[in-house]
Amino acid sequence: MIVNRQEQRSASTRAKLVKAARALFARSGYAGVGTEQIARRAGVTRGALYHQFPAKEDLFLAVYEEVEQELAEAAGALLGGNSSPLQAMREGIRFFLEACRAPDVQRIVLIDGPSVLGWTRWREVAGRYGLGLLEAVIGAAVEAGEIAPVEVQPLAHLLMGALDEAALLVVRDPDALEAVTATLERLLDGLRTG
Repeated sequence: MIVNRQEQRSASTRAKLVKAARALFARSGYAGVGTEQIARRAGVTRGALYHQFPAKEDLFLAVYEEVEQELAEAAGALLGGNSSPLQAMREGIRFFLEACRAPDVQRIVLIDGPSVLGWTRWREVAGRYGLGLLEAVIGAAVEAGEIAPVEVQPLAHLLMGALDEAALLVVRDPDALEAVTATLERLLDGLRTG
């Protein structure tokens, strides 16, 4: 029973820290936020912060994973409710690009993610969420005969790179959303069979 209460307190402290850090990182960026600020906003001590996250980068990773997971779950819900995998991919692309307008997605995923975590680790986390989703929907589109048979993994990696660049375009120029989305949709249309 005591262990369970301790685990609950620990989980609660961790959740408070992630929530506080997410808001601060989204507003001021990783470099602009100190651990003391995060602890204060979370209502915990710096000792509690370092007990949960030995380094600020570890806390950033937890925040980044949370944002990626939320994006993947929301996009996955779109995919699951669509009978056409290709149409689901189109809707998923629009959803992702619109989500990139949110300050936490912009700053945490697109701007600070690669520089704080390094490209390899950043891509590794993104791969666990978005890449897997892309692979699944591409595989479903091939099985449904909507796109020509293709090696799923390389195509998913190429589309992921295109999505990342498209997201950066939208972040720099929010008015470009429609043009960027239309361009990606044309790219998808090029994969169609017959």
